[in-house]
Amino acid sequence: MSLTSMTGFARSDGVHTGVRWHWEIKTVNGKGLDIRTRVPPGFEGLEQAVRGAVARYVRRGNCQIALQVVQEEGATQLVVNDAVLDQVVSAAKAISERIDLAPPSADGLLAIKGVLELSKPDYEENSELNDSIIAGLEDTLQDLADNRRGEGNRLETLLVGQLAEIERLTQQARDCPARSIDAIRMRLSGQIAVLLEESASFDPDRLHQEALLLSTKADIQEELDRLDTHIAAARDLFKESGPVGRKLDFLAQEFNRETNTVCSKSNDSSLTAIGLGLKSVIDQMKEQVQNIE
Repeated sequence: MSLTSMTGFARSDGVHTGVRWHWEIKTVNGKGLDIRTRVPPGFEGLEQAVRGAVARYVRRGNCQIALQVVQEEGATQLVVNDAVLDQVVSAAKAISERIDLAPPSADGLLAIKGVLELSKPDYEENSELNDSIIAGLEDTLQDLADNRRGEGNRLETLLVGQLAEIERLTQQARDCPARSIDAIRMRLSGQIAVLLEESASFDPDRLHQEALLLSTKADIQEELDRLDTHIAAARDLFKESGPVGRKLDFLAQEFNRETNTVCSKSNDSSLTAIGLGLKSVIDQMKEQVQNIE
């Protein structure tokens, strides 16, 4: 199962019985699933179906979805609002009885606001149109899913490479000569020699004991073993079906925690350099993981 990105975009167009529609969907990173819809007046009844359809394709992320509808020419007509016209005529008649006025002309009556209206189709009652629009939405969501999977494949390639680098650096830390007791004893001897340069001698047995103590405190074997475990867990997640972004984000935090401990225990510049290299790769990994569904 390939990873899926939370970032994606898709659009589509369609037409049914003189009505043109246009879907546009955009998804970005989010902690959960947040669906925001925008539909034109007359299509509010589609919102529940839209949310249900989106939830079947998108499990996590912020989703913005917009529907635009355009009526082709000839679908709207001018009609006379008889109720308003009757009121206007009655008012004109009453006024003419009180004062001497010429009867109102037809163009004068039609110019009064509300007498002429644009008739618009009742979209809510047009089930065939609504079904066509929702079918178009399904196609758009499928394109979105393909887009998100394509981006997920790219992210997976990056993450696989980063995991390989983490594994390489972890092994490099494990093989680092600076971790040996002999190396610690030699560094300690050098430090003591500088401090006791004027002294005749120092106790080799005590030096060996101090080297053992420092070696125990600086031991990073457990941290390295846990890093290996996290690497294997991350690779297993790549094989799972469904969203794994949260789990990968948790593992990235664990990678960072173990590496911080390695750096804090480091007693040699070469081991510190390896730890800093690990932190750099893990930071890059954390950034990419934020995009995974």
